This record gives sequence, structure tokens and C-alpha cells, in this order.
Amino acid sequence: MIAPAKPYRKNETAAVPADRSWAAPRAVIVTRPTEYELLLQRHATPQQAAFFLASRGQALDPVRERHEAFQDDLQAVLAAVPRAWRRTRVQREDLDRFLFEPSDLIVVLGQDGLVPNVAKYLDGQPVIGCNPDAERYEGVLVPHPPAAAGDLLRTAAAGRGRFEDRAMVSARCDNGQELVALNEIFVGHRTHQSARYEIAYGKAQERQSSSGLIVATGTGASGWARSIALERHTALKMPAPAERKLVFFVREAWPSIATGTKVVEGLLGASDALAVTSRMDEEGSIFGDGIEADRLHFGWGCKVELRVAKRSLKLMRG
Repeated sequence: MIAPAKPYRKNETAAVPADRSWAAPRAVIVTRPTEYELLLQRHATPQQAAFFLASRGQALDPVRERHEAFQDDLQAVLAAVPRAWRRTRVQREDLDRFLFEPSDLIVVLGQDGLVPNVAKYLDGQPVIGCNPDAERYEGVLVPHPPAAAGDLLRTAAAGRGRFEDRAMVSARCDNGQELVALNEIFVGHRTHQSARYEIAYGKAQERQSSSGLIVATGTGASGWARSIALERHTALKMPAPAERKLVFFVREAWPSIATGTKVVEGLLGASDALAVTSRMDEEGSIFGDGIEADRLHFGWGCKVELRVAKRSLKLMRG
């Protein structure tokens, strides 16, 4: 059993030399708890979990079988890491406390959404996505079978392989707060009440009241942004994952004497920025990739600029 890496406090300075050519590569395996593990966390024993599911017309056995299959894949990935290498495993909930090293090789074992969860904490480290359940996960960001992890790790460590650089989006506030995301960034009210703000896009400016807005990358264009685009029948051409372009959508803008609905969608190029100034209380919020717990405070008067991030996700394709 591989012990989890020791977490670190935010803003802690790592005692890691800049030159790590002397050290063996480190494989970082990123996972999230299985449904079975979550049930045991809540109900303590398999018997209690089975009783809970049975009361809702469901069975524990299929959940346990998926858990056991995942454990087999996890052990296969861990065993595939060369013996001379360093290795560690990190759970999704510990990512914001884990210190990634510049030379790390990242293996994401799980569903597609786990890749955006880890991408925001990386700065150019290669990511190898492995799909443990091809019947349940599409595999857009985790295209490889777990059995291929060993070969892919050695290929990446040798500086070879085919990689795809996927653009990311950044939000930087005038108070120094910054957030980066792979799919999209949401700006709005934390409790999803009406969000009030001023928006500036190119030469256009407008005061708005809406359900918030999202700024999405080409990767995110197949998710939340796509559902908005389909609903409103937009003529905008959505960016491709590798394009250094973004698309933004305002959700349900409300027309009134004081607020408008003209600046509700658009594209941002590599040098463009969307500026938003908060007219909300301390519940104003900015978060990325659906992780509301890791958010920026966006209270009255705070200004944020959303643009293509300087860094991108280095995703291995083969």
C-alpha cells in the first residue's frame, strides 16, 4: 500500500532544489473516492450501506463490484511505475494541499472531470488520463486504458510521446486573487441569487443583473457552455480545445431601467479580456470547474479580468 503524500500548508515554501536531474522521476497517481467508499464513509459498515440502498430499491453488489474493479486498475497502475521511480497517490480532496514538483508525471485514474480538478494546480507537468470504466466514462480527457500506464509513463519520462496543449482560463482580481480553470470559470452570487455587476467587452459596457456568467475554454465548450449555446441557438463558433480562445455567456440577463441585456455572449482571443466589476455584497463569488469550495470572494467594487491563461494543460495522447 502506498502511503499518501504529506500535505502542505498553503503558501508554504517547499524545500525542493531547482535542479532535480539527480532524482528519479516521481509518478503522482490522482484518484477520487469510489461510490462504495463514499457509502462506507456515510454508513460505516457494508451492512448498513446495503440496508440504506435496499430501502431505496437499489443493491450494494454492483457498487462493490465497480469498487473492486477500480482497485484492480489502481494496483495495476501502481505496479506499472518503474521500481526505481518515486511514487505517491493523491485523493481529489487533498489536491489544494499537495505540492507538485516541476518534474512530476501525473496519472489521473478516473472519470473525465477529475482532469480539470487537478489541472488548475499544475504548471506544464504531463498528464496521462486513464479510464477505469469505459462503459460509464466517455474518456475525452482520460483516453487510455490503465494497462497502458507503464508504457506511457516511460515514454513521457523520455521526453517522447504525443501531447495536446489545452488552453485554460484565468480570473485575476484587482486585489491580487487569481484562479485558473480548464473548463470554465463562473462569476456570480454564491447563493445563486441575482448577480449584479458591470461588464466590459471591447468598447461595450453594461450594468447587468443576471444568474451570473461563465467564461469557457475549448475544453469546456463541450460541457456547460455547450448546453447554454444549444439553448439560445447562438451563432458563435465554439473554440477548439487547443485554441487560445474563450467564449463567454451571460445567463438569464434581466432587462430593466437600470440593467441591460446587450452584452450577453462573445469570443475572447489570446490578447482579449472580459472585465467584470462587482456590485454585490460579500456573497459575490468566482469559482472554476464546478468547485465552489475553492472560490474567490467577489464583493462590492472588486474588479476581475477573465482571459486566456498563460499556462495550459499538457495532456498526453499517445
